[in-house]
Amino acid sequence: MTATARERILAATRANHFEENPLPTVPQFTGDASVERFTEVLQSIGGQIVRIPVGQPLAEVVQQLFPAAGPVASPLLPATITIDEQTPTAVLDTVDVAVLGGIFGVAENGCIWLPEANMLHRALPLITQHLVLVLSQQNIVATMHQAYALVTDVGDYGMFIAGPSKTADIEQSLVIGAHGARSLTVLLTA
Repeated sequence: MTATARERILAATRANHFEENPLPTVPQFTGDASVERFTEVLQSIGGQIVRIPVGQPLAEVVQQLFPAAGPVASPLLPATITIDEQTPTAVLDTVDVAVLGGIFGVAENGCIWLPEANMLHRALPLITQHLVLVLSQQNIVATMHQAYALVTDVGDYGMFIAGPSKTADIEQSLVIGAHGARSLTVLLTA
């Protein structure tokens, strides 16, 4: 009986045994994990840093930063609009300011890890006009290598956010807020 093409391929695959090689040792990457470096990089990509003095209420800071804000969505302070994972995008589109809790920041590129559990809705950080992320200055790491080591329980979704939305695709002209939040403000807590 003649072997089919499938049987010949499977037999050839089984016959090939490659020597197992150990994984390479990944070097320890180091860098500057200072608040100053994080601030410098975040500001260079269009973000804003606001240090919150100990004891100052978060709602008060947001009110000072966005005095004329329309709907505010947040699990961290009294919100003026209720958002959850079932909220239609037409309602999300009305959110002026979203105040969410970041887990840690990365000094080398100014990004902040935001897991889905802190977003209220997956689209909220991308569709709000102004995104405010609250971050403890104790939770800044130097490099993305260190950051990925911290992302252990991702769940279904999460994202690194760096600066406001921007593009320079059309005639190399920088456009802020082209396809996402027009501004990113990071509120650094002690």
